[in-house]
Amino acid sequence: MGNIGVLLILVMYLSLQTDKISSNSLIYSLLNALGALLILISLYFQFNLSAFIIEFFWLVISLYGLYKNLKNKKIN
Repeated sequence: MGNIGVLLILVMYLSLQTDKISSNSLIYSLLNALGALLILISLYFQFNLSAFIIEFFWLVISLYGLYKNLKNKKIN
């Protein structure tokens, strides 16, 4: 589960760096949030505080991006 989360985050980052996706896109924030969530779930079975902290904030920031994206779509 954690490896799938890592793969999602890495694919999104690669897509961003190669201009295949925008950082403002809904799918970017959604898949980053899903990736972080999957990693957090895997940490339940083998806890690592540093990994938990980074993934927790990665999830929170991605959820903020989702909120901002959906809010902007309602305005437009």
